[in-house]
Amino acid sequence: MESQTPRVLRQSNAEDGWATLSPKSMLTTVYKHRQLILRMTQRELEGRFKGSRLGILWVILQPLLMLGVYTFAFGVVLQARWGQEASGSPWEYALFLFTGLLVFNVFAELVSRAPSLMLENTSYIKNMVFPTEILPVVSLLAALFNFAIGFAVLMVLYLVQRGLPPITTLLVALPLLPLCLLTLGLSWFLSALGVYVRDLRQLIAIVIPALMFLSPLFYPVSILPEAVRPIIMLNPLAPIIESMRELIFYGRLPNWGSYLLGVAASAAVAWLGYIWFVKTRRGFADVV
Repeated sequence: MESQTPRVLRQSNAEDGWATLSPKSMLTTVYKHRQLILRMTQRELEGRFKGSRLGILWVILQPLLMLGVYTFAFGVVLQARWGQEASGSPWEYALFLFTGLLVFNVFAELVSRAPSLMLENTSYIKNMVFPTEILPVVSLLAALFNFAIGFAVLMVLYLVQRGLPPITTLLVALPLLPLCLLTLGLSWFLSALGVYVRDLRQLIAIVIPALMFLSPLFYPVSILPEAVRPIIMLNPLAPIIESMRELIFYGRLPNWGSYLLGVAASAAVAWLGYIWFVKTRRGFADVV
């Protein structure tokens, strides 16, 4: 995303009082720079496929290729099946797995890139009028674009394998809300910390694969021993992934009490990450 800096409204980083750190300020900042965010997201997506022969088709091919590998390894070689309600077909297993991967990939894309995000955009950091806090938002929108393409592919596979999905599939935005808030908050936090702690990238490269196997991607929570389930559900991605599958495959709405609690916790993570970013960004230019 390093390119000529677009003109933006003048914003001072010299003073970041508590008035600029409120949840309302966080939302206002994103809204005020919405046009710039959209332009940079478009530029980000175009830059990913620039010079590629297949171009945007890679957004479809990449998850499908990974899905094929996982389905063969777990569904064919290891004969894994998705709970007692599954038909026993590896294609059935692939649908459940793909749904979880769509959610996890949004999280993994942002969190794995966050520690180096500011270092990739040093020209923006040195421009004191550029709102650097929007860079994680741009990354989030790019990840959501990939999710949208993958979700469309999932619906096609679903129609072929199972027929029409339940009407609750239209409520897919419900689990996406806490996912976006959580990943955005972590991205703000890690992108700021990554400027000062360069080893953070290596640590995150270890954490992401570990978190993949600690999330209910390759297995449903229901098959785990009772003593283990509460531990797995402490993973903030677990209830989001489970909720997504409940909507798409079983037509079940989330438990509203648990859902609202999850949204509130994710919003708190987003706000705290935003505060950390705003408070630490004054030293970015000195470090880079």
